[in-house]
Amino acid sequence: MNLMLMAAVAFWHYWVFLLLQEIRKQYNGDDNADKLSDLPDCVLLHILSFLNTKYAVQTCVLSKRWKNLWKCLPSLKIGYSNSKCLRGSKNIFYLLFRPRYISSACQVFDFKEPQNFEKFLNGCLSNRDQSIPLQVFDCVGPQIHIESIVKTLPQNLFKLYCHTLTSLHVSVASPQRTLFPNSLNFPALTSLSLWSFDFRVGGDGNVEPFSAFKRLKNLILRDCNVHANRNLCISSATLINLAIDYCNLELYTPSLCTFVYKGIPTVQQLCGSKSNLSSVKHVNIDVNIDAISLSESVKTSLILYNWLVELANIESLTINSTILEILYSVPNILKAEFPSLCNLKSLKVKTNLSSIPNGYLAFLLQNAPSAKVYLLR
Repeated sequence: MNLMLMAAVAFWHYWVFLLLQEIRKQYNGDDNADKLSDLPDCVLLHILSFLNTKYAVQTCVLSKRWKNLWKCLPSLKIGYSNSKCLRGSKNIFYLLFRPRYISSACQVFDFKEPQNFEKFLNGCLSNRDQSIPLQVFDCVGPQIHIESIVKTLPQNLFKLYCHTLTSLHVSVASPQRTLFPNSLNFPALTSLSLWSFDFRVGGDGNVEPFSAFKRLKNLILRDCNVHANRNLCISSATLINLAIDYCNLELYTPSLCTFVYKGIPTVQQLCGSKSNLSSVKHVNIDVNIDAISLSESVKTSLILYNWLVELANIESLTINSTILEILYSVPNILKAEFPSLCNLKSLKVKTNLSSIPNGYLAFLLQNAPSAKVYLLR
């Protein structure tokens, strides 16, 4: 693994070297004058952003004009699986935790090692500086992405206050479950992704861990459990996109637009008594047939029917063929009045079959015969 990471580092360094050489040729032409140093700061910062922070700082030493350029980097990449890199990063950490050394332009912190992230948290807490924007990202986009391979997640994460953090992804790759705290001090948070967390029952008897996030728009929950076999109450007036698996839930989300569920539905209704899902336009439901017995088919089909009735205004529906089989196995369900899916424009079915048996889709398309059907293999 170390060799692979070292090879990746070498590749990026070589790529930046070739890029600088090409820019030098275009600027210099037949002139021997060094015009590379005259490149705009924005171009130099873009080039330096591909480097590990340690090497970006070392590169800036090559020119007096570049000496403080690294402090304006939009992203800081810290740590590789290389002991020399880790030792060389100590001074970088020291600089990061001194407010006068960091620019407000820095919005991205990219950590490759759990121990480096823990150092960063400890430094932030000891520094007590709340003016530094904190938005960490992985290879797919801007977000704080923590893949913890240690037994427990650093508790300092839940003590950190950051009024500018907008996106947080936390995954704990360990058999030991992590208890989600009662509160997090991230008032600007808009995107939250949690993997392998447990939620506790609050003092009022409810499990409602996300009500404090007043700007939350995107929520992803994977492999999460609720104590005391209670329903997870998701209450948010701003939530737009929700993806969840294998968890009992109760929704109070008047702005919800996209709903993704994977697992076996167990709750008869998705939303609470004083709420509805009329705002939902896009739905994706995936049921695993290996985890369901024939005796549970009737119960599951009734739940799926209730869900589809609640999701009456959706425009696109993505399901797997298992759902069709479950619905079709209970003829009485298919004969029931179905006042839903009138606005359906797209029906996508994930299946290994080349075609869907006749009658399987008729129930879902009875109120939207012109909806387009796609088979996803």
